[in-house]
Amino acid sequence: MNKIKIFDQKQIRTLWEEKEEQWYFSVIDVIEVLTDSVNPRDYWFKMKKRVSLEGGTELSTICRQFKLKAPDGKMRITDTANTKSLLRIIQSIPSPKAEPFKLWLAQVGADRLDEIENPELATQRTRELYKAKGYPEEWIEKRMRSIAIREELTDEWKQRGIKEQIEYAILTAEISKATFGLTPSEYKKIKGLKSQNLRDHMTDLELIFSMLGEASTKEIVINTNPKGFAENKKAAKTGGKIAGNARKQLELKSGKNVVSSENYLPAKKTKKELK
Repeated sequence: MNKIKIFDQKQIRTLWEEKEEQWYFSVIDVIEVLTDSVNPRDYWFKMKKRVSLEGGTELSTICRQFKLKAPDGKMRITDTANTKSLLRIIQSIPSPKAEPFKLWLAQVGADRLDEIENPELATQRTRELYKAKGYPEEWIEKRMRSIAIREELTDEWKQRGIKEQIEYAILTAEISKATFGLTPSEYKKIKGLKSQNLRDHMTDLELIFSMLGEASTKEIVINTNPKGFAENKKAAKTGGKIAGNARKQLELKSGKNVVSSENYLPAKKTKKELK
């Protein structure tokens, strides 16, 4: 489970390791937050070398590598550290933000334990974050429903042999192409987005048709039970086509395109996106 956590209004990519029941944090993101370095990757490289020469811990040995979503939208191998290892790394970073960050780490861990005991807390925190960004209640309701539908669909895919991240991305792109005539990356270009979450910038209608495409795909998957990537790809196209046909009918009757180049909120108000 990949998530974005926010510290000091900056994004930190994280991953929840189910078997170990602990968070792993992107080391590069943490370094950027604590040092404001323009090149945190180079800072990390030099820091590892310096600590090693000083006779300290080989920092690479206390890190693990996971695939996390990079700014270009691709899943890339990234150095990560759990809370214990991250605290060791922070000791080698001279920063006035170190102590506040340690408190933040403890809170992130506590929040996750609370969410395991009560899953509704995660939903509540997501709602509060959207509200703080300025989204109205009606939009938030649709967005929360879209998140639920997405999770239901990916659960069905997982049960039918879809495991690789690239496969999820391709299936999602097939639904989007059939629904809107655009892949998610093409859609982002129209809206002028880069690393931001596309759905956080969709209008009401865009969200509704996005939900329809994925909900239709889920129903087809449940009732036809496709196996493997190839069969699920066909189901994705079919589900997206149902939403695409409905979109075209609405556009024909209303005389207005559903796909919009406008962001739901101004970009400056939504720099930190949810995943």
